[in-house]
Amino acid sequence: MFKRFRGIFSTDLSIDLGTANTLIYVSGRGIVLDEPSVVALRSEGGHTAIQAYGLEAKQMVGRTPKSIQAVRPLRDGVIADFHVTEKMLQHFIKKVHANHWF
Repeated sequence: MFKRFRGIFSTDLSIDLGTANTLIYVSGRGIVLDEPSVVALRSEGGHTAIQAYGLEAKQMVGRTPKSIQAVRPLRDGVIADFHVTEKMLQHFIKKVHANHWF
């Protein structure tokens, strides 16, 4: 009983941060996220904001105005953009936790 109760507050995650895809594994549930390591950035008026992550960002390639650019924050197995990688990981982890409750 306590093990199940503890699972509500604590989740063991393993993250494979790959150049092509990011995978998240949750203990007892298996791979719960497999998304492209892609982020869509919108640039307007000298300000850049994140528009989309993962599959949604990858699907935007070639279908968006010039103000939106899809980037891969990891190149050749190395983090090329720490800020964008951090935001992408935060988004993916929140997505995994949100799906856990429903």
